[in-house]
Amino acid sequence: MFPRTSSLFFSAILSATTVFAAEASKRKILFFTKSSGFEHEVISWKKGQPSIAEKQLLTMAEENHWAFTFSKDGSKFSKEYLGEFDAVMFYTTGDLCSEGTDGNPPMTPAGKEALFDYIRSGKGFVGTHSASDTFHTDNESQKGPERYVNHYEKADPYVRFLGAEFIKHGAQQVAKNVVVDPKFPGFEGLGTDFAFQEEWYSLKDFSKDIHVLTVMDAPTMTGKEYERPPFPNTWARLEGKGRVWYTSMGHREDVWTNPIFRKLLKGGLDWACGDVSAEVPPNLESVAPGWATNPGYIEPKPPAKAAK
Repeated sequence: MFPRTSSLFFSAILSATTVFAAEASKRKILFFTKSSGFEHEVISWKKGQPSIAEKQLLTMAEENHWAFTFSKDGSKFSKEYLGEFDAVMFYTTGDLCSEGTDGNPPMTPAGKEALFDYIRSGKGFVGTHSASDTFHTDNESQKGPERYVNHYEKADPYVRFLGAEFIKHGAQQVAKNVVVDPKFPGFEGLGTDFAFQEEWYSLKDFSKDIHVLTVMDAPTMTGKEYERPPFPNTWARLEGKGRVWYTSMGHREDVWTNPIFRKLLKGGLDWACGDVSAEVPPNLESVAPGWATNPGYIEPKPPAKAAK
């Protein structure tokens, strides 16, 4: 019979092993927020503190089996670095292969390819909001009429990978999202549609193999940016053996605390990590037949004059 000290020793070993097993079972997710273009407030680091979005993801991590790594350093992207994670989540802008607005280290072209290879190998990708305002096709003008033309046959590889790219947004407003697939993880119990205040993106260059999850009821929205037929807003698609999920939601701080958004995001992350399954057959043509009709060109407003 072991003495009491030995029993305590083995109890400690067992406890440590249990903790290690619990940590090892967590899904490791990289939340990447480099802004080579406009930096959104919700992903901005203030005085070295986590951003608004990161703080909300940490609360979600406590409720789930996730462990997040937060980074704005694109130079780390490689096969070896990405191999540490079960999924990668983007809230980014601009050409991530340039230093750009935030001055953080850019990706290399090889790092960009490493991301695609990583997903194709069977991993997961989740994009929120301005992930679609990233790696624009042929470096389109941010303000010129080319931004309103479909280029889906020659779109940047990242656009094809993600499933679409950003054109423009109008004034923030409450808008209806029509639920297409109520069986997809996170959509259970939401009903036929939902709506809340948000900065809604108008999108183009849709990959024809996306499985649309929600459609924007554009004809009922206010603003020339939405003068078009209904178009996809949230979707999923397969990339090789991997999984890609995107939603244009996530601009406003209160959206990150909105229970509907959090429910959808949890479903997307669980699916991307491979913890839940779902059929994602292409359905773009059937659920959004007017997807290729974009809004007309909107002349940008001149910059405001500085007060004298």
